[in-house]
Amino acid sequence: MLKGQIIMGTITNEVSRLRKHTGKRTMKAIVKHQAAAGAQLQEVPVPEIGPHEVLIEVKATSICGTDVHIYTWDPWAESRIKAPMVFGHEFAGIVVEVGSMVKGVQPGDYVSAETHVVCHRCPQCRSGQYHICQNTKILGVDFQGCFAEYVKVPAENIWKNPAGMPYEVASIQEPMGNAVHTVLAGPIAGKTAAIVGCGPIGLMAVAVAKAAGATEVVALDVNDYRLQLAHKAGATVLINSLNEDPVKRVMQVTDGTGVEVVCEMSGHPLAIRQAFEMLTNGGRISILSLPSKPVELDITNQIVFKGVTVQGITGRRMFETWRQTSGFLHSGQVDVKPLITHMLPLERFEEGFDLMTSGQCGKVVLLP
Repeated sequence: MLKGQIIMGTITNEVSRLRKHTGKRTMKAIVKHQAAAGAQLQEVPVPEIGPHEVLIEVKATSICGTDVHIYTWDPWAESRIKAPMVFGHEFAGIVVEVGSMVKGVQPGDYVSAETHVVCHRCPQCRSGQYHICQNTKILGVDFQGCFAEYVKVPAENIWKNPAGMPYEVASIQEPMGNAVHTVLAGPIAGKTAAIVGCGPIGLMAVAVAKAAGATEVVALDVNDYRLQLAHKAGATVLINSLNEDPVKRVMQVTDGTGVEVVCEMSGHPLAIRQAFEMLTNGGRISILSLPSKPVELDITNQIVFKGVTVQGITGRRMFETWRQTSGFLHSGQVDVKPLITHMLPLERFEEGFDLMTSGQCGKVVLLP
């Protein structure tokens, strides 16, 4: 209780200060300034909120793989991003202003946000499947993001955080939600599972699978640094696919039957094919990764004759996945702190992106 009281007292003091500070209508932000690799730290206007929006002072914001695509300016980014714009979409912070029509959110609230803004009109939204809305707009991709001192979001997208949750932990709930959605897209308790690709979301998937009751959690990657992080997260078997045949090793671990659940996080064509090969008959493969090109698969032998379930995973179920994610963290069932390997001031964002592109990190958090 004391820790929570201290944090709430701090928040109350900050709100008083920030109400004065927001008189300053410019802020520091990381801007994708041109249609090329790189970004710049610039002074830009503080967002002006509408009647249904809130303004948040960002206390922590983490770098996602999508942000790396934007920073390096790969073909996906070139086709989607309209520079100049502030990017970034994972954050935690304090509400400092609310629009005239906003209810249920007020200055001083400690929040994160669902980053997919949905239309409420398409058939998917009208059937409650907001996470696959046909007209989704994404924070930091389709409109101004949170690599900044302030960010605005629709009030309906706000998620209120427990008072005692550290800012850096609260900032990674959005990507952890991807991991939770992927792992829990089908039964996992009492089953063998393989996490293919141990980037930050893959590492969180390892922790979630273990917490959710998987009997074996096999972590596969080509990066020994991240495999060791996977071990800390709860992986029971580590496989470096450069050093040994991953399918053969999985078959050894599972007495020749294959794993019952595969979560594909790598996006690499060879790894995806191997993921299907190591999946047992009747198993489930949930694919969160985004291969940059079409992937050739043996559908006849690896899908049809094996009778497997193949799931495409996008975003988070709103707000079911947020409740599950917050519950895992607040209960202590999942500890993500060992996976947050670097915290840097916003000004050192280039160092953060270098770490992400080198793979010598877990989750990188920036502090405005």
